[in-house]
Amino acid sequence: MVVSLGTRLSHRNKDMGNTQVQPPEEAYCNLDTREGLPVVQLYVMPSFFLAVLILGLPLNLLSLWVFIHRLRRWTRSTVFLFNLTLADTSWLLALPFLIHYHLGQLYWSLGLPFCTTVRMLYHNYFYLSIFFVTCISVDRYLAIVHPLRSLMLLGRRQTCVLCVVVWVAALVLSIPVAKMTMIQTCPESNRTVCALYILLSGTGETLPYSLLCSIIGFIFPLLSICYCGLRSVGELRRRPCRPDPHNKQRRLRRVLSVALVLFALFYLPYHLIRNAAIVMRAVYPDNPASWRPADLAFALEMCICSLITCVNPLFSCFIGRQFKREFRVTFAVLFPKCPGMQVASMISKQTRMKVRKRQRMATVSPVCALPAPRS
Repeated sequence: MVVSLGTRLSHRNKDMGNTQVQPPEEAYCNLDTREGLPVVQLYVMPSFFLAVLILGLPLNLLSLWVFIHRLRRWTRSTVFLFNLTLADTSWLLALPFLIHYHLGQLYWSLGLPFCTTVRMLYHNYFYLSIFFVTCISVDRYLAIVHPLRSLMLLGRRQTCVLCVVVWVAALVLSIPVAKMTMIQTCPESNRTVCALYILLSGTGETLPYSLLCSIIGFIFPLLSICYCGLRSVGELRRRPCRPDPHNKQRRLRRVLSVALVLFALFYLPYHLIRNAAIVMRAVYPDNPASWRPADLAFALEMCICSLITCVNPLFSCFIGRQFKREFRVTFAVLFPKCPGMQVASMISKQTRMKVRKRQRMATVSPVCALPAPRS
């Protein structure tokens, strides 16, 4: 009686603090390296995250510098690409804590609030990436199919408001992660882990939430991209005789191809494997051994999805001509010994000289004028 009362009091004291003690999950407490999941969690994931941090953080910081200091004319796509880079950078700044967590044998010592913040950042960033890629595709659709109406629908102020709405929508979509994220204590090692809601045994909340996020955050954006792409291609094919000085058709094909590649390589496998991991827990609640293949696949998919932060700067270069030019020039200044960077710098200088020459010619008034006709 006294022991049980003391146990209840200890649990109550822990619940009153920042740590919630819940039944431990095998996915975090079993670190037997003879199995696949512990090997991925202890060695593969921190290696991937560290490589992504080393490569992705300089690329995104350089991209932000180019956006802020080098681009003089901002289009709607430029605003969306800037927000996409900002989302990448925010998640990369939280990545060192995950690296420390996985290198430290899955021991979390920073408390529940920080555990919740890190888990929410990953979830929030993932859907921010999807939403902004969708915004870029919709922007190209409006510019081609409804060019005049798009100026009224998406002016500079409306574009900024839309970006704020996207940030708020992704945050609202990630709020349930805060409720489902918990800190668990493994009984054998007394090790504290930062549990991810996808790998929890209880699926009463996780499965509906995961399916809802898949519908709102993946299926709707994918359908929107497909619809905008088909309508835009159809509109361009209806006017084949018209000149295309801005290469709209080629730029549209670029946007569609890159967006569909991102969805096929990163977003689609992530949602399929995430839902499969939760469904296996719902179908076989008393057989943890049947969960391991899906858990292993999801852990590997988390590694692959972290590469998006390195791909998005290349996406910005592929989509924006002005950003690509300024990015190459800035990169050439920072790394002049890289092959091809001197050529890129010379080409950019020649291009700037031509632009300045055209501006001077456009502003200079003629010296001689024709005489006025005599009456």
